[in-house]
Amino acid sequence: MVNWFNRVMDRPDLGKLILRLAFSIMMIFHGWHKLIGGIDYIQGLLTQHGLPGFIGYGVFVGELVAPLLIILGIFTRPAALVFAFTMLAAYLLIDPGKALMLTKVGAWGAEDMAVYFFAGLAIAFLGSGRYSVMKDPNWR
Repeated sequence: MVNWFNRVMDRPDLGKLILRLAFSIMMIFHGWHKLIGGIDYIQGLLTQHGLPGFIGYGVFVGELVAPLLIILGIFTRPAALVFAFTMLAAYLLIDPGKALMLTKVGAWGAEDMAVYFFAGLAIAFLGSGRYSVMKDPNWR
C-alpha cells in the first residue's frame, strides 16, 4: 500500500508547479495592491533609511514581474531569486526586530516574509520543471 501511494504521489513536476503557482499568485496580490494604492509607504521607508525613494519602484519587479515569470516558468530561477531578494529587502526595511518576536498567536514575528523568502529560494533551487513555457535546461 505504501509503495502504491508513493508511486501515485511521485509527481515532482506537479509539485513544482503547485509551489510556483501558490506563492506567485499570493505575491501578485501584494504587488497589485501597490500598483493600485501606490508605493508612498515604501518610498517613505526607503528615505527613512537614507535611500532614494525611486528604488521603491523595484517592488513592481519583485512583486509583479518576477511572480508572473515564475508562474509561466520563464527564467524561473533568476526570477525566484529576485522574488526572495524582495522579501529580504522588505524584512530589512520594515522591522528587523521582528526576528526576535512572537505574535499574539505564537507565530514568529517575521514569519510572513520568511515563508516567501524561503519559497523563493526553494523555487530557485528546484527550477520550473516540465510544466512551463520555457523548459528548464536541467529537466530530463
